[in-house]
Amino acid sequence: MDSDDLLPLDAEEARVLGCLIEKAMTTPDQYPMSLNGVRVACNQVSNRDPVIDYDETTVATTLRRLADRGLAKFVHRAGDRVVKYIHAADEVLELSAQDAALIAVLLLRGDQTPGELRQRTGRYVEFSSLPEVEMTLAELSRRTPPLLTELERQPGQKESRYRQLLTGDTPPAAPTSPPAPEAAGDELAEVRAELAELQARFDRLLTALGVEDI
Repeated sequence: MDSDDLLPLDAEEARVLGCLIEKAMTTPDQYPMSLNGVRVACNQVSNRDPVIDYDETTVATTLRRLADRGLAKFVHRAGDRVVKYIHAADEVLELSAQDAALIAVLLLRGDQTPGELRQRTGRYVEFSSLPEVEMTLAELSRRTPPLLTELERQPGQKESRYRQLLTGDTPPAAPTSPPAPEAAGDELAEVRAELAELQARFDRLLTALGVEDI
C-alpha cells in the first residue's frame, strides 16, 4: 500500500500507533500488547503531550482503523487468553529502529529539538551523537512524502524543532515581525505630515468662509 493511502492519521490513531512503537522497543517482554495494555499506554501521564483519557471502545476502534491501513495487526497466539496487537509501521513505512524511535517520540510528545529527541529516544535505541540524530531527521524529511519537517526557528530559540507529518500537520506560519524602529519612525512622520496638510486645508476653508478660528 502506498504511503499516500496510509496518511494522514487522526489524533487517536497517532497516539495508539506511537504507543505500540514505544512499547515494542522499550518493554519487549510485554509485547504484543493487550487491548487494556494499549489503553493504559495511551493514557499514561509520563512521556505524553497532551495527556488524554481514552476508554477501551475508543482504543479498540482505533486499532481497527490502523489495521485497515496496514499499520497494526491483530495477533492471537497459542496460550493467549485475549487478542493482542502489534504495529507494522516499520514494515509499511520502511522505518529503521532509529527512524521508528524518532517518529514515536514526535507522535507522543509533540514538536522536539534534536537534543530533546536524542535524550528521549535513549530508552528506545542508541544514537551515537547529535549529528547522527540530525542526519536521521534530515533523511526522514526528504522522504516522498516526508514523514517530518523542520520548523522555522523562533526568536530566542537556539535549536530548530521538528514535527512529525503522519497526522498531516503543517508548520505554523512564521510570526509577523514588528516594524523596525526606523520603519516605525518613517510611518509616524508620514502621519504627522498628513495631519498638517489636513489642518492647512481646514484653515484655508475657514478663511474663505470668513469664519474666525474656532
